[in-house]
Amino acid sequence: MKKTIYTASLSLLLCAAACSHTRFEPVPAPNLWADDYTGVSSMDQYRAWGTYNVHDPAVCKVADTFYMYSTDAIFRENRKEARKKNVPLGFVQMRKSADLVNWEFAGWAFPEIPAEAAEWVRACNGGKGPHNIWAPYMVDAGNGKFHLYYCASAFGKSTSFIGLAEAPSPLGPWKHVGAVVRTDSNSVMNAIDPSVITTADGRRFMHYGSYFGGLFCLELDPATGLPLTEGDQGHLVARRANYKKDNLEAPEIIYNPDNGYYYLFGSYDPLMTTYNVRVARSKNAEGPFIDFHGKQMADTTDNFPILTAAYRFDGHPGWVGTAHCGVFADADGNFFMAHQGRLASEPGLMNLHIRRMFFTPDGWPVVSPERYAAVADRQFSPDDLAGEWEIIRLHEPRAERRLEAGQILWGEGDLLNGEWNLSSKLALNPDGTIGQKEGSWNFDNESQTLTLALGDDKIENIRVFAGHDWERQHDTALLTGLDADGRSVWGKRIK
Repeated sequence: MKKTIYTASLSLLLCAAACSHTRFEPVPAPNLWADDYTGVSSMDQYRAWGTYNVHDPAVCKVADTFYMYSTDAIFRENRKEARKKNVPLGFVQMRKSADLVNWEFAGWAFPEIPAEAAEWVRACNGGKGPHNIWAPYMVDAGNGKFHLYYCASAFGKSTSFIGLAEAPSPLGPWKHVGAVVRTDSNSVMNAIDPSVITTADGRRFMHYGSYFGGLFCLELDPATGLPLTEGDQGHLVARRANYKKDNLEAPEIIYNPDNGYYYLFGSYDPLMTTYNVRVARSKNAEGPFIDFHGKQMADTTDNFPILTAAYRFDGHPGWVGTAHCGVFADADGNFFMAHQGRLASEPGLMNLHIRRMFFTPDGWPVVSPERYAAVADRQFSPDDLAGEWEIIRLHEPRAERRLEAGQILWGEGDLLNGEWNLSSKLALNPDGTIGQKEGSWNFDNESQTLTLALGDDKIENIRVFAGHDWERQHDTALLTGLDADGRSVWGKRIK
């Protein structure tokens, strides 16, 4: 009898909750920080650089804290000013966060470029360079040890060095251990941009490389963090046809336990303008990696999907240079992508972008159109989606660029006609039609996915979720998905 009463009471509660559902409307919410950080850009304000001066980020979760490591790129860097104000500028920026929203600048990993790395570059480059450390990557090696991979290079050349440092904590102190890969002008690859993964059976692989020869995969010794076979430089896993104009760099490798795929992300095109992220996948950490259209990443065909690219929503100058990503998961298995974004009105300003990542039913990653702001998840209904949306469909760069070392020539920092991914308005009518009856839409409550049909253009499995509209300063409904060509579709409800 009690069970019957309980069941009936629960049914009434569920019915009441369903009947009391009120239509979702975008809610005003202030941004968490300003995109223009010129006001805190002087050298003595480095403690305020939580989400600022972030370039080539890599994130690793240790216990209940996320740690971030990035290239030591600083807007209007002034080492003379730093010395005058006793600012301890160093190499490799470190940050930490408990929630992926609020980041604390935690200092620099190295006071100077490790001697072995500096000596290699100078010996192969006429005594010049290096001047910085690029693209660090940290690994929890277990047994109270942490490994930090880093690279030093002669800009625009394949004279480079990937080194390994070790520390007893994620924030150091870091001690150089040795060389992982060294390359010079005669090498077929370039020793920069390491990304490391340990497989379920305990093997460790490093993916690295650039527009000099492509991306390579090298097996490491999990105990030492150094190459499993001394002198090995790995095998090719990704390349493009013409490295003088078709940039490829910044590999990132992750594993999704839900579908058994390894995903290799790479960054295409010029750093400060149309930089964009592509991805392919494999059942093995060492490849071969196959893209959305069944093409091998090691072929010279450009790969899809395209996940991020230069974009501009209304009410904002827009973002360029949106690539070189780090991908990671939280304790609940939710994936995120971190990357730099350069403010289009001042491309020297490098902001941290963290985006939620989802996987389509057929196993392809997609990312949020907006930066993560810890907006609470909610279940949407078809009624919640009816309204005006701002939509962006990402495309690959359509202009032919002159490049130097895989990057734009200095002074070519503005996007050209056709290079922007701009937004358009789309009205989802309550009756399931779009705009002036140009198409139709429907929403699946269980999967929280949307289908859009505009003439012959049908886009399915578009993920809808709650997030923050940074341009309009509202919490709202967002969407992300892939069209039939593997190009990302982004959107946000604005009315």
